[in-house]
Amino acid sequence: MSLKRLAEHLGLSPATVSIVINRTPMSKTIPENTKRRITDAVRKFNYRPNMIARSLRQQRTYSVGVLLPELSDGYSALVLSGIEDYLLQNKYVLLAAGHRHKEELIHEYPKLFFDRAVEGLITIDTPYDQDLPFPVVAVSGHNRKEGVTNIELNHDRASELAITHLLGLGHRDIAFIKGQSFSSDTDVRWDSIVRVARRLGVTVKPELVTQLQGESPSPEVGYAATAQLLAKGGHFTAVFTFNDVSAIGAIRAFHDAGLHIPRDISVVGFDDIYGAAFHNPALTTIRQPLLKMGLLAAETLLARIAQPTEAPASLQVEPDLVVRESTGPRPQDRTRTAKV
Repeated sequence: MSLKRLAEHLGLSPATVSIVINRTPMSKTIPENTKRRITDAVRKFNYRPNMIARSLRQQRTYSVGVLLPELSDGYSALVLSGIEDYLLQNKYVLLAAGHRHKEELIHEYPKLFFDRAVEGLITIDTPYDQDLPFPVVAVSGHNRKEGVTNIELNHDRASELAITHLLGLGHRDIAFIKGQSFSSDTDVRWDSIVRVARRLGVTVKPELVTQLQGESPSPEVGYAATAQLLAKGGHFTAVFTFNDVSAIGAIRAFHDAGLHIPRDISVVGFDDIYGAAFHNPALTTIRQPLLKMGLLAAETLLARIAQPTEAPASLQVEPDLVVRESTGPRPQDRTRTAKV
């Protein structure tokens, strides 16, 4: 069933039928009984618009590319969900690809998206340095490049929330787990932590700092980093981790070392992924508004597609502290013995 045949069946013009099916602003001028006739006929004949013909006619594909490290990890999944929600509302198709931190894929995928005629690109925690002729919005990409709009978290505020919370519980010896070197947020967040810690009078001791290694999105990288931290033998009563997944791995490592959370060690995560509230103990964390960041990225991209203008360089979002069960008062007598 073509649009022309459907219109002939209804005794209406193809333009009228198209206006109603596509819910354009002009559809408000169509009588309600006519709209019902059209929608009933669409349902009866199982009519589907010919998207290829539509694309050729309008020279539009109504598709957006999304490039991200992993399709499976909690951070990217939440951002992607926000992107999908907004694109679905606006009848856009999403094409997503995970590059697994491989340089050749990070460089090649934007070109493949362009070859498939996407109208814009959203990157998540992914560097972008190309000059392809479509608008780009980067979530946590920190791309200082013309034509790229960055959706960025206020990392200074995030660091302040986490460290102030631990200080309020009496903790003075705080350990830190940095992100992997390939993450776009690692250096930005670490610089914020060092800057805010200095302002709050907290000494960042080298022996109380370790870094996530490996590309796995599972808690095992947090487990390994925490084991290294314990092996150093430094004195600490709290740890601020790079993300919730590594915090979950850290809690397991402390448990295996004979330590109780939060009686012996307090743990703060980052992101507030879905599983954070349901872990045992429930995770205290810095909440990034990940769904909102995805929605904002998609909204910004579609606005730039609709009206190409000078792109804003950055849009900042604010974090929140979510206090749950993994943090508590500093132990009065630090007599714990870890099984290293």
